[in-house]
Amino acid sequence: MARHENVRVDMARLWSTLMRSAEIGATPRGGLRRLALSEEDGQMRRQFGAWCEAAGCTLHVDAIGNMMALRPGTDPDGKAVLVGSHLDTQIKGGRFDGVLGVLAGLELIRTLNDHDIQTRLPIAVVNWTNEEGARFEPPMIGSAVFTGEKSVDFACSRTDRDGITLGAALDAIGFRGGDTIGPAQCDSLFELHIEQGPRLDAEKIQVGIVTGAFAVRGFIVEVTGETGHVGPTPMPARRNALVGAAHVTLAVEDIGWSRHETGGKSTTMRLKAEPNLLGILPDRVEMTCDLRHAREDVVAQMMDAFVQRIPDLEARSRCRIAIRESWSYGGMQFDAGCIGLVRAAVDRLGASHTDLLTEAGHDAMHVARHLPTAMIFTPCEDGLSHNEAENVTLADIEPGVNVLLQAVLARAL
Repeated sequence: MARHENVRVDMARLWSTLMRSAEIGATPRGGLRRLALSEEDGQMRRQFGAWCEAAGCTLHVDAIGNMMALRPGTDPDGKAVLVGSHLDTQIKGGRFDGVLGVLAGLELIRTLNDHDIQTRLPIAVVNWTNEEGARFEPPMIGSAVFTGEKSVDFACSRTDRDGITLGAALDAIGFRGGDTIGPAQCDSLFELHIEQGPRLDAEKIQVGIVTGAFAVRGFIVEVTGETGHVGPTPMPARRNALVGAAHVTLAVEDIGWSRHETGGKSTTMRLKAEPNLLGILPDRVEMTCDLRHAREDVVAQMMDAFVQRIPDLEARSRCRIAIRESWSYGGMQFDAGCIGLVRAAVDRLGASHTDLLTEAGHDAMHVARHLPTAMIFTPCEDGLSHNEAENVTLADIEPGVNVLLQAVLARAL
């Protein structure tokens, strides 16, 4: 390992690759709109595939469209070290988000080629399908299928707002693959990402060593009332589903505030009202809510607190309130061995660093339940992400990118 410790990535080349990516799906305000499996995503996938093949990798695509660009190792039975993230974006997304993690993985491969470094284990740069969930729900579905947490049939049946299924969208851009790659063929995962939070930037810390993930509980609430005319219907006779939704929203907000001093958060992020017409009391509202905390037991308590408030919310709003669907992810610690490799790389490089948990969802959360996993955060300007103004500099990302290189090398050699 000693002779490789001074190897560094070509940051100018990485930046050029990032800026080429930023042209595909560019928005007028300097961001990206590259929704999963859109034509823009297809164009970016083809560009990424061409870059990987030029770097000597063999491209594999599975049935959900996950892309893995494999650089072989010297051990014919060696399992692949995965490195990457996602290339899809939000509707008004930024240029770096998961893109940095994928293209830093590509640059890692290029750097190994530049220095003629052969690794014992194969290295595969991965682009997970539909991480964002901005077009198809749920998010992080590519990694969920990879780990067996969701079936291919379930994933391909998801529809977007226009009724197009994920499977049809895969076919439209030509990325429904036939490879069957799963955790059994892989050794570990390293995911580099911008922090998506303000701490590193505010404290001028170069690298975040991500030791684990916040626990997340998501749920869909259905509020059922009764239609009526907004004019003649008297107040005591009204069962306005939007009023019920307002009570639910405030209850969710209160639960987050009750735990905010220990990092708890709660969000109502979406409402769908029916019939959503002028002059008509709505009889149904579907709302999507989210609870987060560093501790699994606390987020469970937050969820219980909401459930216990439902009878009172129903009485106040005169509507029926029910949790129709729920899900959870996160709440784990990442692998101590992989974290140790990241920590050792940070120390060798002399970069300032801190330990933290990821509060946002990442594919690493699904994979960590099946493979040794670590994440590395770089600073981003003001912690802004999922926004067209999202920004980093070369100085922001260089330490983290080189930590990624050294940690993956240590695992794969």
